[in-house]
Amino acid sequence: MTRYLVTGAGGMLGQDLLEALAGRPVTALKRADLDITDPHAAHAVIAGHDVVFNAAAWTDVDGAETAYESALAVNGTGVTVLAQACRAHGARLVHVSTDYVFDGSGTAPYAEDAPTAPLNAYGHSKLFGETSVLTTLPSSGYVVRTAWLYGAQGRNFVKTMLRLAATREFLDVVDDQLGQPTWSRDLAERLVALADSDAPAGIYHGTASGQTTWHGLAQAVFSLSGLDPARVRRTTSAAYVTPAARPSYSVLGHDRWAAAGMAPMRDWHTMLTAALRDPAFAAVQGGAG
Repeated sequence: MTRYLVTGAGGMLGQDLLEALAGRPVTALKRADLDITDPHAAHAVIAGHDVVFNAAAWTDVDGAETAYESALAVNGTGVTVLAQACRAHGARLVHVSTDYVFDGSGTAPYAEDAPTAPLNAYGHSKLFGETSVLTTLPSSGYVVRTAWLYGAQGRNFVKTMLRLAATREFLDVVDDQLGQPTWSRDLAERLVALADSDAPAGIYHGTASGQTTWHGLAQAVFSLSGLDPARVRRTTSAAYVTPAARPSYSVLGHDRWAAAGMAPMRDWHTMLTAALRDPAFAAVQGGAG
């Protein structure tokens, strides 16, 4: 029987992974349960497991600009430690990465093997982790890049839009960044399916199909929640200066799913429609009228 381990189990994706693995033998480790930068601890917990899902990450993109060593410790060194422990114990590793390994200058969906060029410290730290997985586990390491992730747990753009809808008449949202809004539940189910498959190791892109802007996503959230989408007004990234530069184009290609015998993930709007019908969003939507 396959035994699974999930790091970062307390986060948005981690909790959805546990739901996707319901009924299976799984060890759930939150941040307080495991310091992934500690080789001794990593070897101890990975021993006896067949598949490790790494959902642990430093996700403070702006904070990484001034705390790069801390971000690198989690997103780089910690991932290296996990990969080495997986190699030692014969476990497969499914590691979650990001579109931020690209610079956003593309005009067509980034292929899985497209050249990387991070714009910010966070992206560099995540690229370090990717490289560690691919070099340490060439035949049993999976890097799944995702982007614009939202879910029922934690803070994310979709829940923020619903919350602000209850207190503001109008919202100004940028319309000059393109991406693929992705429900963390769909991603979790895809990660489990990938781990259970005979797919070749390497890089996969775990994002919804299609594309939209943050403004388009916000309008869709309003419309699907019975709110007036005209309350969402267009603005540009120049109106929101942040410490870390963001890619303006974060659309990822999905060709490698064919090698795994799977179709790409469903369209972002279909995915969002299903997410907003989920009871987990009901409380947030209830206060957004």
